[in-house]
Parts: sequence; structure tokens; C-alpha cells
Amino acid sequence: MPRLEDYRSVVGSQTLEELSLLGKALTGKSVVHVNSTAVGGGVAEILNRMVPLMRELGLNVRWEVIRGGEDFYAVTKKFHNTLHGGTQDVSPKDYQVYEDTVDENLTRMRLDDDFVFIHDPQPAALVKMRKDLKNHWLWRCHIDLSRPQAGVWGFLKPYVEEYDACVFSAPAFAQTLAVPQYLISPSIDPLSDKNRDLSDAEIRAILDRLKIPTDKPLVTQVSRFDRLKDPLGVMEAFLKVQPYVDARLLLVGGSADDDPEGDQVLAEVREKAHGNPNILVLCLPPTSHVEINAIQRASKVIIQKSLREGFGLTVAEALWKSKPVIAGAVGGIPLQITHKYSGILVHSTDGTAYWLKQLLNEPVFAQKLGNNGREHVRQNFLLTRHLRDYLLLFLSLNHSTDELIRL
Repeated sequence: MPRLEDYRSVVGSQTLEELSLLGKALTGKSVVHVNSTAVGGGVAEILNRMVPLMRELGLNVRWEVIRGGEDFYAVTKKFHNTLHGGTQDVSPKDYQVYEDTVDENLTRMRLDDDFVFIHDPQPAALVKMRKDLKNHWLWRCHIDLSRPQAGVWGFLKPYVEEYDACVFSAPAFAQTLAVPQYLISPSIDPLSDKNRDLSDAEIRAILDRLKIPTDKPLVTQVSRFDRLKDPLGVMEAFLKVQPYVDARLLLVGGSADDDPEGDQVLAEVREKAHGNPNILVLCLPPTSHVEINAIQRASKVIIQKSLREGFGLTVAEALWKSKPVIAGAVGGIPLQITHKYSGILVHSTDGTAYWLKQLLNEPVFAQKLGNNGREHVRQNFLLTRHLRDYLLLFLSLNHSTDELIRL
């Protein structure tokens, strides 16, 4: 696992000095992060890298995962879909399953750390424990909350307002709340297996092992098999350009412990791709970080045709590798892409097809987009900036009654 010193060549000495200063101001403070899965998905990836760096800076940091059965994750998937604007029915029994599971977790969890950092809706109601505590509670929402269904948001909002503050990934997700709201974008780790530099030989060996042919340009989407990632729409766009460009589409995804719909979506994707030798569907374990890295680096164009998106870490990952990205103009993606400067933003399948054809036929323009995108990520979406923002947030809460914070 990289240490802070290892980032000096990427982010510079000034960034590390600032982190050290903030860490000294918080030395000995305890933090517990709680989310819904230890592997799979961007939240787990970020915490896996963030927690050791916080510890290195002198904070006592733990990471807990809420536990639940199939019924609980089926309910929280409904929550996920409706908070993204979907129209699924959520019954009184569903709400009861959620409450009962949270209560069961409260019997085993210790949440008396100085800072309790709860991630996303699944564990949000854990805040009911704080009435007996005098610590600071933060709710971090990683999803696109710009158009939530009134019923589910109405259920969660009273819990959210019990926190000291909320953290969102994009301005569009802010809600009318009785507590302060902060904007902190997610990040990627440039030194992780998913993002570190790979040699040409390493890339070739991984593609050979995965049986991914390289005789044609690769167009790739990397995402969980989730309807909101629109893998079927990606295929439709590719089929529109297939008569005009000789390329191969690669849809790469995996599963997450808290997503019970993934297998069904994967089956639909495989059925639609059946019989087309230029569409490959690859389901990888959630720990396939080096494999994802190699696939992205071998691709000519990366697509992220999300219909809703909290942030879209795969966009930042691809841009960091200087790849041209075509992505849905939703959620936190426009924070990462300035249209026709650091990538391409699209609103439709036809738009995706048009720009895919353009980028495959104009490699110089495509490379310029990728180069601009990498610099944008370097300045804004690396793990060290994310870590700094969290430390500043802790510091502000710890000194909320002070007019001046002395570092």
C-alpha cells in the first residue's frame, strides 16, 4: 500500500506539507467510516485507499460495513433506484425491513468515535444512535440526488437532518436541509493497481490472458451491470456506427454485494450481444484492478453512458490514462468533462454514436481530449485532494464554535 511520500512526484511537496499540517491539527482524533460493502463499487475503492493515509497522518481510523440479508439489499436497491428518480414501489414492509436491519446493526456497532462518517442511504439511519453521544456525525451521499422520488427521500430526510453536516459530490445534488451541506468530489488513487503505469508487455499479457483480441480498435465501457449505466444503450450506439468503423466493443463489469439486480442486467446484456463477434461482454471479480487498468489503457475510446451518476470514477480513471471519454451529461460527470475540451458529453444514443464515429476517425483530436482530461484530473480529482478536503471538514466541525482555527 503506498505511503504519502510516494505521492510526492505526482502531486508535489506543497500538497504533502499541507496534509501533514492538517494531520497534526487532528492527531489522535478517531474516525469510523461506515458503508454497505467492503468490495465492489467506488465507495469501497476510495475507503480502501483513504483509510491507511488517514492513519499515517495520525488519526485513529476504523472502517465498518453494515450487514444485511437479501431482503435488506433488495430494499436498498429500490431506495437507490428511486433516489435516482425511478418509479419503483416501496412498501411499508420495505421500510420496516430497512429499520429492522439498521437496528440489528446498532446492537453490534460501536459508533462513539470523534467523527462518524456514514456513506450513502444503506446505513443512513444509524444516526438514531447519536442521541446518546456527543461526537460529530457526517452523511456522505455518493449518488445522484438531483431528482429523488418524494416518498423515499421523505423517509430518509429526517434521518439526514440528524447529522451535523452532509457531503455531496456535485452542486445539483444539494437539497433543502436544516443542516450544512458541503461539496466534496470523489477521487482516484494514481498509485493504485487500477491507475498506476503499466508497461506495454504487462498490458499485452493481461489482454492475452483475458482473451481480448487487439486486431481492431477497442471501445470500452467499464461499469457495474446496472441499468443506470445503460450498457444496452452503449450497444445500440455501437451498432449504429458498426457499418462505418471497424472496431470492437468491450463491456466490462462486475458485481457488488449490495446490488441484487446485477445478474439480471448482465443476462440481458449477454443476450443482446449474442451472435455479434465485435461485441464482447466480460464479467470480472471486483478485485480485478490491474485488469481494468490494462483494458482502459488498451482502448481507443472509453464510454460512460450513464443515465444517472453520482460522480463516475471510471471517467476520471480513463482521463488519467489520457483516453478520450464519451460520457452522459449527468450527475457529477460534467465536473470532470468540459465538452470538446477534456472529453465529450452526450445526451442520447444518437449523440453517443456520432461522437464515437468522430473520435475513431480523428485520432489527433481524440488524443488532445485525453491529454487535457489527464491534466484536469491531476489538478482536481486525485486522492490527496480528497483527503485534504475531509481533513478540513473534520477540523471545521471540531472547531465549529471558534472564530479562528489555528494550525
